[in-house]
Amino acid sequence: MKAKNCLIFGGSGQIGRNLIRKLTKDNFKVTVVTRNIHQKSYIIKTQANAGYIDIVEANIFDENKIRELFKKADICINLIGILYEQKKGNTFKNIHNIFPSLLAKLSKEYNINHFIHLSALGINEATDSNYAQSKLEGENNILKNFPLSTILRPSIVYSVDDNFTTNFMTLLNRLPMFPLYYSGNTRFAPIHCSDLTDVIYHVITKNIYSKIIECVGPEIISFKELLQRLLSLIGKKRILIPFPLPVAEISARLFEIMPKPLITRDQLRLLKYDNIASGKYKTNSDIGSPSLRYFNEEVKKYCYMWKDGGQFSTEKYLTSKDQENKSN
Repeated sequence: MKAKNCLIFGGSGQIGRNLIRKLTKDNFKVTVVTRNIHQKSYIIKTQANAGYIDIVEANIFDENKIRELFKKADICINLIGILYEQKKGNTFKNIHNIFPSLLAKLSKEYNINHFIHLSALGINEATDSNYAQSKLEGENNILKNFPLSTILRPSIVYSVDDNFTTNFMTLLNRLPMFPLYYSGNTRFAPIHCSDLTDVIYHVITKNIYSKIIECVGPEIISFKELLQRLLSLIGKKRILIPFPLPVAEISARLFEIMPKPLITRDQLRLLKYDNIASGKYKTNSDIGSPSLRYFNEEVKKYCYMWKDGGQFSTEKYLTSKDQENKSN
């Protein structure tokens, strides 16, 4: 059986690296597109054996160069997304709408077997968020250009390589108090990176063409509870303070000045809306790929890096039940 060729955009991130390893272990050949081969290739090329991975440097808006890659591809996967806008063309419209629309158009033109696009959960409700609306417009254009596309909408994706749990544990480790936006009531269904890559692999190997699939973990956790769990895991006690919305907006405006803002006003608007399965679309469980990994059990494997004593912390080896009893 001839090995299928996967063309992946966004292969250097936590999801991309996990996916490359999973696909190449099953004899898929992978071509990864990166905008800076000197910075990213050393990360990407270690994810698979020689002969199974090819790294191409290209501007993702260079249609002529991208077009050449589609000529030998069977599957196209887009994992590129941004949480805040930057200069040099990194706008929500460019990254979440124009670029994936181009990939869908080329997928149809070159008769690609499957185009899989990673979007985000909860974007239908967040009508006042530029991030959410750019994602939604991108989805609509993708399905217009290539109706056989499969769009995955994950909740928060976490792992040892994420920018979510790791950033929060860093902040909780350093700050004596932490703000609770919207009283910490926003609900999430965090999905582990390995569970999400299992979903993508399942979609590919089982030839699933559901238009939109919501990808959620096995638990629903409020923002406040999530912070409390992280504090328990790293053995810290911090004051969690509800922030009035005007104060939160002022702080977000100040954070936006930073090169990598902790939170933006647009992200603050997103936090008004729950990030859980809507019930309007199929979930990963519905298509036969349920999430198996629980938040505490997975974060426990790497949270020792934020504990006093680090890897030599005696609490590193406590079970989640032990930690729960300790906190009580």
